Amino acid sequence: MSFTSAVFALAGLALSAQSGPKLALGAPMPAFALPGVDGKILDSKSFKGPTVVVFLSTQCPYVLASEDRINALAKAYAGRVAFVGINSNESDSERRKEEGLPGMKAHAGRQGYAFPYLKDESQAVVKAFGAVCTPDFYLFDGAGKLVYRGRMDDNTSPKRDAAILSHDLKAALDAVLAGRPVDPDQKPSRGCSIKWKS
Repeated sequence: MSFTSAVFALAGLALSAQSGPKLALGAPMPAFALPGVDGKILDSKSFKGPTVVVFLSTQCPYVLASEDRINALAKAYAGRVAFVGINSNESDSERRKEEGLPGMKAHAGRQGYAFPYLKDESQAVVKAFGAVCTPDFYLFDGAGKLVYRGRMDDNTSPKRDAAILSHDLKAALDAVLAGRPVDPDQKPSRGCSIKWKS
């Protein structure tokens, strides 16, 4: 095993989506119908306008450091852009049980999530999107086409107070709402790897 492989095998934490997700810009939102922490099933067909899909975790330090900013962004664009969080991590093992719906519900309640939080138990949805880490962001325009994929901003560390100079997702949201093209120079997200079922 190479040194790099050993580091990732041992840490299993930071992962940069350098190769990019499978879902291409211009592609439609993959269909899904998933259970949420509110006990209801949410269907992707219910989203009629601009929508942000973000893959989340209850345990990843990168998510924990950024979820206040995610929530603030969802509140700032409420009524104009829909936000939805999806947790695709396996939750069968003892160490990942907080990634299941009960743990997600408790976490979302503590954090006051202003958006639906759904569980992708089969991991079919994360595979359809091609997300590789948490958090990972996808913005679809009013026609349901993917126009942005990548990071929220340039604080891609597990530190809440790191300086932020580039608000990438916000810029993409403003472009969509103004009817302008989204900048094609899109930086990948960075975070914890998706925890796949064995």
